[in-house]
Amino acid sequence: MGKQTLSGSQRWLCGLNFFASDVRDGLGPFLGVFLMAHGWQADGIGYVMSAAGIAGMLATMPLGVWVDGSRYKRAQLAGATVLLMVSTLALWAFPSPIVTTATQVLAAVVGALFGPAIMGLSLGLVGPQGLARQLGRNEAWNHAGNLTAAALAGAAGYRWGLPAVFVLMMLMGVGALFCVWRIRDQDIDHDMARGMGPTEATDQTDEPAQPRSIWRVLTGSRDLRMLAITMMLFHLGNAAMLPLLGQAVVARSRADPSAFTAATIVVAQLVMIPVALLAGRYAERHGYGWLVTVALAALPLRGAVAALWPSPWAVIPVQVLDGVGAGLLGVALPGLVERSMRGSGHVNAGLGAVMTIQGIGASLSPALGGWVAHRFGYGTAFGLLGAASASALVVFVLAKMAAPSRGATAAA
Repeated sequence: MGKQTLSGSQRWLCGLNFFASDVRDGLGPFLGVFLMAHGWQADGIGYVMSAAGIAGMLATMPLGVWVDGSRYKRAQLAGATVLLMVSTLALWAFPSPIVTTATQVLAAVVGALFGPAIMGLSLGLVGPQGLARQLGRNEAWNHAGNLTAAALAGAAGYRWGLPAVFVLMMLMGVGALFCVWRIRDQDIDHDMARGMGPTEATDQTDEPAQPRSIWRVLTGSRDLRMLAITMMLFHLGNAAMLPLLGQAVVARSRADPSAFTAATIVVAQLVMIPVALLAGRYAERHGYGWLVTVALAALPLRGAVAALWPSPWAVIPVQVLDGVGAGLLGVALPGLVERSMRGSGHVNAGLGAVMTIQGIGASLSPALGGWVAHRFGYGTAFGLLGAASASALVVFVLAKMAAPSRGATAAA
């Protein structure tokens, strides 16, 4: 396939992915080292992260439904960005237990909008035939934004301390708002954005009929159910691994917290950028099945390396493997959801449903990892997280074997 020319709105969507990368996830791995600097213990940090994860999990499905029914997706993203900036400033000014928990819960709820909203914009701009390539571009620009922000945060944090990370987040938020403003609303097909092709779209402007619940969405598609279970197990092992890696090194006093945390991000993002671009091109021709399989296989190996090599240098292989897994899944997950829900008018609700179920694993992961690390050591915690994530690969392979004709799902 020849070189594709991007429209102006597609270019600004790439820019949105670049700037939103640092905004939607809040402080990310910097949260742990920030709270440790204020006297928090590993288990307390884990509990706060889990509370935020549960809140985001519960909000994702309703937000996906909201995106499906809305013709104001740009306004949704702009409002979410502003709220995230406000919550980050509040955490910076008042890092007390109550304020910290409240801001992280708010950030998780608001941040849960970004996945369905950006998916809706992408589908509405390029349609299902161009989605695989666009998802690859989205992920590549998202990781490029994370890489840039992490490098700047590491340098600024080393020079001026962790408060510089907060300032950087504010600047990235302003950039995200500018990109949202430059995306042209008339370029967005709101029927395609919710998973209805031109032949199914109606000329009405009323909101589409909404699914009654997350269970209604999941029970309507076997492929979607198996994907949700797979992602839940994957994130049970994945979500806590990077924060714990940073906390382990800081606890052993082997590295500067800002610089090391930034290095963990930079290594992974350098891998994710080319992996995401290649994944989009591969999926366009061959489907998503092998992308998911390779991504799931990378995480148990990542946990084993982190558990067996208690050195700051372990960050290189650990985060290279993270880059492979995240780069592939960032493209494959929304692509699989779109193919499973195509024609339903509820693609973003379907994505919200899968993200809600995977959020169960992600929300439990920090509490589980923090509890084990606090009582049995970081090496044991890494081993347990890697073992938990290995079950995701088993479930995915067994699901494909049990239904080869639907291949399946993932192969499509």
